[in-house]
Amino acid sequence: MVGVGAILLRRDRILMAQRGKEPLRGWWSLPGGALEIGESLEHAVRREVREETGYEIDLGRLVGVYSDPKHQVIAYADGRRVQAVNLCFEALAVRQGGATTPHETLALGFFAHDKLPEPFVPIHTVRIADAAAGGEVRVR
Repeated sequence: MVGVGAILLRRDRILMAQRGKEPLRGWWSLPGGALEIGESLEHAVRREVREETGYEIDLGRLVGVYSDPKHQVIAYADGRRVQAVNLCFEALAVRQGGATTPHETLALGFFAHDKLPEPFVPIHTVRIADAAAGGEVRVR
């Protein structure tokens, strides 16, 4: 599975979404999701952010590519397990509309990178640190 995610910035704060679906219902995370057949990475990240948060974005640089099986294997309640490869981008939150899949998100909020809400999806901490470090694209 190929996934995309975004570190949405607004005034030095990062947009977080509290998940409304399993796995990890109630946990805070960066917005993102799976690439659908026939779409580009750019389209997928814009769609996922819009679906989960309602925000339109200005897409920025690629932060990293994440595939470490210690962190990227997802176990679903129905017993399925998949290993995801995630591409995480920086983006600017431009304009907010209505989320098109509101059942996927319980709450939204902008947080300082050193004051993330709990519980927080651990692998996303690495992505935020990579974005803050700037420079080259990380491959993990």
